[in-house]
Amino acid sequence: MAWNLNDNSDSLMAEINITPLTDVMLVLLVIFMVTTPLIMMDSFKLKLPQAETASSGTGDGILLAMTADGTIYIDNNPVAVEGLFELMKDRFAEGTAKSVILRADTDTDHGRVIEVLDIAKKAGAGSLSIATERINN
Repeated sequence: MAWNLNDNSDSLMAEINITPLTDVMLVLLVIFMVTTPLIMMDSFKLKLPQAETASSGTGDGILLAMTADGTIYIDNNPVAVEGLFELMKDRFAEGTAKSVILRADTDTDHGRVIEVLDIAKKAGAGSLSIATERINN
């Protein structure tokens, strides 16, 4: 039998069906959309102090976190207090905005918070902020 290319009934279909590919890509997109916020959440729990005047701005700069037991984190990575000065100094030298936002647990020792803020100021921080949660009335 000879193939007649002008006859539509006997011609071969040379298209790729992308419907399954599209379905898989949409499912992956939904999975990433659901799991990304879970990944971005802190790997440790903080109970921030409450204030009526708390704002929701995050700002640029270095985000420090201190747990109730005094562990210090920069961008969710634990840091020893001895290496904090050099790390912050290097980050400021790289061009990071010269501000520090401290998220300290309410049960953190006040003296430890002051120590960390003092180290940040010595490292070159231009502004220091303490994160709080807004009181829900």
